Order: sequence, then structure tokens, then C-alpha cells
Amino acid sequence: MIPISENIKDQDEKTAEQVETEGVESEKDVSAAAEEKNDDCSESEKEEQKKKSRKELKKEKIEADKLAEKDKEIALLNDKYLRLCAEYDNFRKRSQKEKDSRYNDAKEDAIIKMLPVYDNLERALAQKTEDEAYYKGVEMIMSQFNAALEKLGVAEVPALGEKFDPSIHNAVMHIDDEEKGENEIVDVFQKGFKLGDKVIRFAMVKVAN
Repeated sequence: MIPISENIKDQDEKTAEQVETEGVESEKDVSAAAEEKNDDCSESEKEEQKKKSRKELKKEKIEADKLAEKDKEIALLNDKYLRLCAEYDNFRKRSQKEKDSRYNDAKEDAIIKMLPVYDNLERALAQKTEDEAYYKGVEMIMSQFNAALEKLGVAEVPALGEKFDPSIHNAVMHIDDEEKGENEIVDVFQKGFKLGDKVIRFAMVKVAN
């Protein structure tokens, strides 16, 4: 017969072992639960990071698209600006050319209207007179007239003794003269004039041969 005290002792030892075993198992369960929780947290964080990365990528793409669109707008505006500058430059040159043309046309018209006065002064100088003061006065007026024409850019068309040129001369008479050269101008009935490179009045001439 086993003593009661020993039974109690054995039961206490078994209880201690069970408690210890249960404690170890409990710690394992807690550790496993903690690990599982950590895994859950890790997966959640990874998923959150992925979402965040996707949002950032989407945001970056939107910003890149906006920048690309802005670049297109800038390029378009720059092209419009360059075209506008070119059009304005062409307009300015065209306007200046038209202005110069109008000025030259007005000047040409005014000079043409004054040329008959020049012709009359020439006729006056060609007339013989004993009044030296009168002749001197007409001569001075003609000198002033020639100076004014020169300042305006008007030059006389060379004629007498020159070879006939239909681009600057108008032949109104023709003679045969063996002493003269072919198509030589032997007389000038009315002087011709040029304004710059443009003939504003052809020289009216007599041509030999």
C-alpha cells in the first residue's frame, strides 16, 4: 500500500510538469500568433506600399502628361509668335516699299510738271539778245533750276553725239549723213531726264544713218 503522502507528491509533480508543458505550449502559441500577426502586418504594409507606389506612379504620369501638354502649347505659341514676327516684318517692308513708291511717284509727277518751265528757260537762253542783264538773269534761274533737279536725283539723258538707244531716246527725225556714224544722234529737240534709274521723259532726237 502506497502512502497517501507519496500519491500527493506524485500528483503535484505531474501537475507542475503539465503546467510547465502548458506554459511552453502557450508561449509557442503566443509566439506563433505574434509571428502570424507580424506576417499579416507585413503583408498589409507591402500592399499599402504597392498602393502608394501605384498612386505615385499615376501621379507622376499625370504630371508628365501635363508637362508634355504644356510643352506642346509653348511650341505652338512660339511657332505662332515667329509667324507673326515674319508677317509683321513682311508687312513693314511692304509698307515701306509702298511708301517709297508713293513718294517717288509724287516726286516724278511734280518734276514732270516742272519740265516745261525748264524747256522755256532753255528757249529763252537760245534767243540772242543785247540785254546782258536779262540774259544773265535767265542764266542764273536756269542754274538754280538745274541745282534743284540735281538735289531731287534728276539727271539729264545723254543724247547729242551718242548712239541712238530706244530705251532712253525717242527718234522723231532721220537723216542720211556720210560724215556721221550709224544711228548717231545729231540733234536734240527736247532733252530727256531720268529720276534715279527710271526715265521720266525720253529725249526727242534726230538720228543719222
